[in-house]
Amino acid sequence: MPDLRADAALAVDLVREAAALAARTRSGGLEVTRKTSGSDIVTQADTAAERLVVERLAAERPEDAIMGEEGTVRPGTSGRTWVIDPVDGTYNFARGSDWWCTALALHDEDDVLLGAVHHPASLRTWVGGPDLPSTCDGVPLAPLPDTPREARCAVTYLHPPLWTGEVGDAFARALGEVGTLRMLGSGTMDCTAIAAGQWDVLFQHSVADWDRLPGAAIVRGAGGDSVVVSAGGVDWTVTGAPAAVSDVSAALLARG
Repeated sequence: MPDLRADAALAVDLVREAAALAARTRSGGLEVTRKTSGSDIVTQADTAAERLVVERLAAERPEDAIMGEEGTVRPGTSGRTWVIDPVDGTYNFARGSDWWCTALALHDEDDVLLGAVHHPASLRTWVGGPDLPSTCDGVPLAPLPDTPREARCAVTYLHPPLWTGEVGDAFARALGEVGTLRMLGSGTMDCTAIAAGQWDVLFQHSVADWDRLPGAAIVRGAGGDSVVVSAGGVDWTVTGAPAAVSDVSAALLARG
């Protein structure tokens, strides 16, 4: 079984290479295809970047399973799975915003082991996990701040049709535990900002593993928490500084 630091080094190489490929593809023009809604889209950059990661993982970690957002499902025998998000924030990416990244996570049957994220606009790379202290470009991240409730900044996304009903009610309860809110369009990039101490907590419902695990691993490697709680008929991911995660989770569950 490879050493975790060797896995981390491989993950860093992969997210840098895949993000660079996606950025080059965008500069040449994109073909945008709608998936489930007008904001849920895919481009040829997503599929090309995922293919690059899959091919290298198949060569260097042949016993590991692979799951990618753009359809890759490859079984393995090691009990470990690599989860790929070739472009997290595809809507931003396709509209010319730089709040997007390439993300990768590795998990076993018990927990996430590591996450790696590369942000091409700033050329920064994060890697870390529960047993791998998180770094940005090799520099250890500082402990997360314990921001008072009234000053906390949350990052999230909620589709407009869900502002009412049970989901909207749960969302409103969570808002009572923070002072301000941002919706930026890339949950994994939001998590890197939380790990850097810029924001305090992310909460969002119905988050797939490729959207959840890379950022959660990095926040946990910086001393934060990440949990999944059920409220309003959906599962919410809550990731950030421990006190903020505890408060938001309790609020979601209050009548969930």
